[in-house]
Amino acid sequence: MERDVAISSGGKIAKALRTKGHNVVFMDVYLGYEGDKTPEELFAQNSDLIESKSVAEDVPDIEAVKAMRSDRGACFLGKSVMAICRYADITFFALHGGEGENGQLQAAFDILGIKYTGTDYLSAALAMDKGISRALFAQHKVNIAKGEVFFRGDSTESWDIFPCIIKPCSGGSSVGLTKAENRAEFDAAVEEAFVYDNEIVVEQFIEGREFAVGVLGGEVLPPIEIIPTTGFYDYKSKYQAGLTIEECPAKISEAEDKTLRDSAYAAYKTLGLKSYARMDFILNENGEAFCLEANSLPGMTPTSLLPQEAEAVGMDFAALCDKIVELSLLKYEKQ
Repeated sequence: MERDVAISSGGKIAKALRTKGHNVVFMDVYLGYEGDKTPEELFAQNSDLIESKSVAEDVPDIEAVKAMRSDRGACFLGKSVMAICRYADITFFALHGGEGENGQLQAAFDILGIKYTGTDYLSAALAMDKGISRALFAQHKVNIAKGEVFFRGDSTESWDIFPCIIKPCSGGSSVGLTKAENRAEFDAAVEEAFVYDNEIVVEQFIEGREFAVGVLGGEVLPPIEIIPTTGFYDYKSKYQAGLTIEECPAKISEAEDKTLRDSAYAAYKTLGLKSYARMDFILNENGEAFCLEANSLPGMTPTSLLPQEAEAVGMDFAALCDKIVELSLLKYEKQ
């Protein structure tokens, strides 16, 4: 569902890494490569096997994407993907959602001995499943809003807190996320969320300011405040330039800054995340930070948050990409 986000991220990352002297093949993990060049030739030519693009307003039509592949196969990995990845020193994951962020692809690469950026398969799976991550956060005293997990077929009549947020358990980029003010809106939102997942999370809506806090190799980056001009931070607001105001460093007190940074690091450690990640929060009027979720593969598009946080500490985008490669290679030295 987050294909456009991944392609936008990947194109920018490939371009940035080339400025740092890396040879990069930019490709679509599903479409793969059906040509006759060897991986060595593709890397020597710094090949772009797919065209980078901006993120459209609407969620992509996945069935239309599947029709683009010659075999229209059900396999997540397209032709030559694994051969190209095996040839690389490391694969930079610019994937979002689904198999790319839930640990499945990481596990497959581990089995095949292919190195990749970001965290490992287990922590990726924990972060992606909002029901499990909520349970772990509660156990380790990472503050979260009141909430409940529902499976398809469950009765949702027990929920009686409004307004509330309804979202797929394993989604991202706010796909399928809705705010409900009353029971009628809630019922419609539940139906919408179940389009994307068999499990959903319902949480009390916390009135406050929204922030994101990145962690890069154990270093907590400055919090960035997210102020959507449309009033709600949905899929469109996240990826269309001009629909969100982002301030970094955020205009907050030292105490609020410390609360957000400490909470982000606690969430990062609770899930066992590695290399880099981003945690999202609501800060209420009392200075309490409520963790919304952890992102094991933060967006790296022109409007993404982590690059802005890194820039606030003097790290431009190319340096950030290079640093992620460096940190990700280190995790293999510690095994």
